[in-house]
Amino acid sequence: MNGSISICDKNRLEQLKKEVESARDSFLGYPVSKDFDYSELYDFLKFPINNLGDPFEDSTYKVQTHEMEREIVTFFAKLFRANPTDYWGYVTNGGSESNLYGLYLAREMYPKAMVYYSESTHYSVRKNIHLLNIPSIVIRSNENGEIDYEDFENTVRFNRHKPAIVLTTFGTTMKEAKDDVSKIKGILKKLAIHNHYIHCDAALSGAYGPFLRPYVPFDFADGADSISISGHKFIGSPIPSGVLITKRSYRDKISKGISYIGSLDTTITGSRNGHSPLFLWYAIKKLGLEGLRKRYEHSVEIAQYCKARLNEAGVAAWTNPGAITVVFPKTSSKIKSKWQLATEEDVTHIICMPNVTKVQIDAFMDDVVNCVEDEEEEVEFSF
Repeated sequence: MNGSISICDKNRLEQLKKEVESARDSFLGYPVSKDFDYSELYDFLKFPINNLGDPFEDSTYKVQTHEMEREIVTFFAKLFRANPTDYWGYVTNGGSESNLYGLYLAREMYPKAMVYYSESTHYSVRKNIHLLNIPSIVIRSNENGEIDYEDFENTVRFNRHKPAIVLTTFGTTMKEAKDDVSKIKGILKKLAIHNHYIHCDAALSGAYGPFLRPYVPFDFADGADSISISGHKFIGSPIPSGVLITKRSYRDKISKGISYIGSLDTTITGSRNGHSPLFLWYAIKKLGLEGLRKRYEHSVEIAQYCKARLNEAGVAAWTNPGAITVVFPKTSSKIKSKWQLATEEDVTHIICMPNVTKVQIDAFMDDVVNCVEDEEEEVEFSF
């Protein structure tokens, strides 16, 4: 590009950098890892990397990272115990696209199906169901955020003449509850519903799901037909991303050849970010399975520390088994604002991502103990 931006705009960028840096250093309420260093890859930002088309098919456009993308898909397919001869996937723009793809595959396989999802399911699911125009029923959640299996069974029994598409969640937004895929599969078998599809939204917890003790069934061996995770959450990335893993035999049912790019049209978007697979590939190569396990063990340790500190201060904090999310009653607006804490109805949470330390938790607790909420100013009507 020719020319340059003005001094004023340069100052705006400098100010933005300071604001973003400050905001990054003080959030505890969102599932985003920030302990990454991709400086070794900065030179790749000079290239228009576009992973258009299917990552497992050749394309006439060669400025791409399909090879790295395939390795990422293979890594997670193995982690999620997929059939080594029948798996496929791609790197998406994030969890919403991944969930959309899982529902899209399911709808193409069972056009007359009913979708079931719990009230704790991520908001993208409702949006995606609306986009795909599929009938759906919301299932109650238990107090801990997990799907109510009894309500699910009773609801499906009432609609057992229809194929079933079930959206399970492995790490719900507010409470990090995990739906048991094997229980869902067992209920469908009990009701003799042979035509069914289970998509597992594992955006947060999927990357460390195999390390959970006690283990919660969620993967392909447990009965899932597709699984999605986020790349920018537990692993960490400067660009939001997701990974969708399913069966190649399912992909084949919806694939279409596109002569313009010399590849198959099997993904939601045509042009796809080619830098995200590069970042994820780099992270996985550096971490490996053992690195992911250690990140999880650290996060659990910090979550238990956070819960204990809150309990000591008289705050009724709790966690689901094996979770890195600490749930407690709605806190003050001052603390929510400073630490960027997500709140839903009467519940606030802290998510102890791998970058969170005991020092940060201690600083947070100092605010909790010493916080004095401003009294709300009374406003009078004037006539």
